Amino acid sequence: MNQVYKNLALWMVIGLIVILLFTVFQGAQQGGQEQPNFSEFLRALDQGRVESVVIRGNHVTYSLKDSAQTQRTYIVEYPDLVKTLKERGVRIAVKPPDSNPWYAIFLQWVPMLLFIGVWIFFMRQMQGGGAKALSFGKARARLISEKQNKITFQDVAGVDEAKEELREIIDFLKDPQKFQKLGGKIPKGVLLVGPPGTGKTLLAKAIAGESNVPFFSISGSDFVEMFVGVGASRVRDLFDQGKKHAPCIIFMDEIDAVGRHRGAGLGGGHDEREQTLNQLLVEMDGFETNEGVILVAATNRPDVLDPALLRPGRFDRQVVVPRPDVKGREEILRVHARRIPLAPNVELKVLARGSPGFSGADLANLVNEAALLAARQNKKLVEMSDFENAKDKVLMGVERRSMIISDTEKRIIAYHEAGHTLVADFLPGTDPIHKVTIIPRGRALGLTQQLPLDDKYNYSRDYLINRITILLGGRAAEEIVLNQQTTGAGDDLEKATEMARKMVCEWGMSEKLGPLTFGKNEEHIFLGREVTRSKDYSEETALQIDAEIKRIVVDAAARAHQILEENIEKLHALARALLERESLDGEEVARILRTRPFQEAPAPA
Repeated sequence: MNQVYKNLALWMVIGLIVILLFTVFQGAQQGGQEQPNFSEFLRALDQGRVESVVIRGNHVTYSLKDSAQTQRTYIVEYPDLVKTLKERGVRIAVKPPDSNPWYAIFLQWVPMLLFIGVWIFFMRQMQGGGAKALSFGKARARLISEKQNKITFQDVAGVDEAKEELREIIDFLKDPQKFQKLGGKIPKGVLLVGPPGTGKTLLAKAIAGESNVPFFSISGSDFVEMFVGVGASRVRDLFDQGKKHAPCIIFMDEIDAVGRHRGAGLGGGHDEREQTLNQLLVEMDGFETNEGVILVAATNRPDVLDPALLRPGRFDRQVVVPRPDVKGREEILRVHARRIPLAPNVELKVLARGSPGFSGADLANLVNEAALLAARQNKKLVEMSDFENAKDKVLMGVERRSMIISDTEKRIIAYHEAGHTLVADFLPGTDPIHKVTIIPRGRALGLTQQLPLDDKYNYSRDYLINRITILLGGRAAEEIVLNQQTTGAGDDLEKATEMARKMVCEWGMSEKLGPLTFGKNEEHIFLGREVTRSKDYSEETALQIDAEIKRIVVDAAARAHQILEENIEKLHALARALLERESLDGEEVARILRTRPFQEAPAPA
């Protein structure tokens, strides 16, 4: 309140000074105009020089016979004035006194009001923060209050371990004596690490909603500016604000924008990004201690962060926010499904089992797409079929039924997808078939979708060999039945070759070359991508690597050929069913392969 009174008193003093200056200016302007006095008017009247007069209250405007200029004077109570004017033969005109209208007064004050407005505008700009005038060095952190953020830990699911780590920090802020009596110190920084869409920013919002302390939110890109030294200045201002509101939490999203390795890339030692990082390092753990200021940061690229930033004392904890497992996916679906009306046939457990590898953002998108599909069909409840269609849309893309495909190409696509499906069904230990379609989806003309029964974190050599064989099954079916090769297998060949290369060069799954790795990826710090691969092996070894990769792929292709030739009737049955129905789910595929009479798909007319 004291600051409010100070500002009010300041503006009152400024207003009084402005009024005083305007009054003095107006008085000086009026004083500079010399007017004849009343005695001069009477003298001219006695001499008979006055031709006409205009009387307005106590003001008389008169014109002389020997002059074209009119003059004005102020008179006192003079009862014989009119009589004297009549005797001298002067033309008399009487008008009411001048009354300045409101617009005239306003026009007089317009320049001064305009000047005051412009001056106030610039003063407010200089006092504000952000991108305002003369304040580009101020931090753009937003102070989030309890009313603005209503997200709590109840809205976050699937990351129980991360929630426990962060809940401890909130408990420390609420009851520091509980930890301090045992000698414990509050962590200075917490780094949230995880793939995109796993809920790192949502966890930060939950921290803001759970804690009763000030919460500042800022992005790493807010420190980047075209002016030199602005990033470091904003870091200083950010922690100054944190000290004033201590204890508080500062959340910095996408910290890899300013926290990348120093001394790498194109910038040199005086790069602006490095200056910002140096200031951040000093503020987090320098000579001046920031007691009660906790920095929570999030990134999906922890590999590019500077080691000095990750050491204990700066970021004491690194909390991994992984992709959710089956139980976590079910909880996330339950959180998002609270806002939509569900039909009784919706089983979230089944949906969670059928969506392995989905992140929290993917599951939120799945629920939203299901609600949109149900609304499009004017349904009052969201049914299980809507969720299945939404899952297919998210996994495989939108159906492109408007795309015109000839019967010949449809037959080629049907046999291609039937080849994938049959090989996948025949090989043991592979993921079960979820759906097969020859309807163009996304950028693909046809799709064979497999979904694992459980989450996989490790892959065996047999599993990878089977995956390569399944990828080559489509091309093998084209060669066997149609006796031709098409460009439709281009993506399959690329994936198979890359998987075989990783088996040989990265995972040591080659019997001939043994448990060795070949080639080291050179990553550019600022790009964060593999730009070169250093060749740390001889030319002879390179020939052996190429030969081994070729052997793995060729053997898998021969195996796919053998499987399809031994089950040619099943291949024809699958292709015919795809041409009839265009899409088959896993149960329909199993029923066709076990019970349907087999016959070749018809050729186009």
